[in-house]
Amino acid sequence: MKVVVIGGGIIGLLTALRLKQKGVDVLILDKGKVGAEASWAGAGILCPIHPWLYPDDFTKLVQASLDLYPDLQAELESETGHDIQRIQSGLLIPCFVDDKVKHQEAAQAWSDKFGWDMSRLNADEAREIEATLSDTVEEALLWQDVYQLRNPELLKAVLLYLQKLDVPIIEGCEVSSLLEDGKSHIAGVQAVDGRKFKADAVLLAAGSWSAALAGQSGFDLPVYPVKGQIVLLKTKPNTLKHIIKHDDAYLVPRRDGRILVGASMENVGFKRGNTQNVVQSLLAATYRMLPSLKDAEVEQQWMGFRPGSPDGLPFLGEVKSKPGLWVATGHYRNGVALAPITAKVMADWILGIQPALNMGAFLPNRVLQESSDLGYPQA
Repeated sequence: MKVVVIGGGIIGLLTALRLKQKGVDVLILDKGKVGAEASWAGAGILCPIHPWLYPDDFTKLVQASLDLYPDLQAELESETGHDIQRIQSGLLIPCFVDDKVKHQEAAQAWSDKFGWDMSRLNADEAREIEATLSDTVEEALLWQDVYQLRNPELLKAVLLYLQKLDVPIIEGCEVSSLLEDGKSHIAGVQAVDGRKFKADAVLLAAGSWSAALAGQSGFDLPVYPVKGQIVLLKTKPNTLKHIIKHDDAYLVPRRDGRILVGASMENVGFKRGNTQNVVQSLLAATYRMLPSLKDAEVEQQWMGFRPGSPDGLPFLGEVKSKPGLWVATGHYRNGVALAPITAKVMADWILGIQPALNMGAFLPNRVLQESSDLGYPQA
């Protein structure tokens, strides 16, 4: 069997790896450079932002994915020698008197329901474990078992493994259309430059660029870019111990002392570049939570385009109107967290093995319920 994967982000790359391991002849095509878009830009928090806002099937999918990470980390390190820097940081949500949304009760109910160990800390307890917290914090929620990783290191490890397995990757190859046989079954793809690549199945995993190809191919896939800007602070190691998450910003401490501050949610199409007003807004939120970081050097800024969906959920499965075409896109803010289970489910599914999980909430042809909390931000 031959499968063409359109898109060289972490979803496409890891699914291609799992297909190759199952004996599939797989080819990866990317319109630019593999791993250079949302997969590279993200923060690598291995936990959804406010998971209690999502339907239960999403939590089950996330949990199944996070359960795969220890073995994935060990496998990648064993096969490539590369460290993806997956570490247990814990996640802390500081709560202020004037927070617009109070998450405490919903977070507690969700944690109890799904077996996530959450502690509710008073102000003194919160500052005991994270000394730099503002003295205006009145309470904090702590999930000690939350992990993070470095997105570029995960991509590097997966790419090294794909190279080891001789999986061909063609960069700078933009797909213009799908090829069909006489029975409307997908038979491959055609590139903008005229090249044709025959296949028994095609996986569309092109992130924010998936909608355009879907439209050109005659079906609707509402995946649109949601721009996120990120700022990198340079501090000494252990300045910050936990991932800090607030509605206005999140902070991810790296081993080397750098702190990643993210991330805006902007519905501005494919407009690239950082903007001063957004950067300053992220920094203001940071300084409010951790005033001592005002002295930290702003070392770098970058941005990426998350593949957003109307309901905040990914599109996973076969396109019924295009037999042989599979999609794995629209992961929005949860691409890295969902990558292991997406790769496993999609590789099995393409080979005719039905998923053990209920995938109805993620099918491409599902009835979409737009969500102001989880879907695209207002333009």
